[in-house]
Amino acid sequence: MNIDSGQLKEFLFKANANGFAGDAQKILPQRPGFTELEYREGDWTFRDSYAGHFFAPGQEIVYLKDNPIWAMAYSGGMKFELHKDSDLAYKTFVFLKEALLHMDKDKPFRGPSNFKKEEWYYISHLKGDLYDFLGNEKIYYQNKLVFEQNFIGGIIV
Repeated sequence: MNIDSGQLKEFLFKANANGFAGDAQKILPQRPGFTELEYREGDWTFRDSYAGHFFAPGQEIVYLKDNPIWAMAYSGGMKFELHKDSDLAYKTFVFLKEALLHMDKDKPFRGPSNFKKEEWYYISHLKGDLYDFLGNEKIYYQNKLVFEQNFIGGIIV
């Protein structure tokens, strides 16, 4: 199947903006105990499936005409010593969603390389491209690391 990288990037940008960061509607998960979000547009489908809250590993899959063509796995979350601070976790995830909405249109996998708001700072390091990538994102609050996540993905061959 030929995949137009421009169309895939455009769809990923919309899907991510309408997914977790955009408070998408949850759907019935394929796996018990997981939360699953879905975004559809024409022949394209995006699914984000994760388990947990403070530390929530998951996976995103893009389907074109019901064929899986792109995937990203991620794992991480709040730093372990902060798991019990639900107020800080809530504020961290609100900030994470805002950072994710500022993603680079050319690399619509996670947030931008840098995003700052008041005492919050988001940073993402990404190696690779749409076809094969590896990355890490961190959130600092008052100069203290409060959240970290790794992600990896690319085109399914």
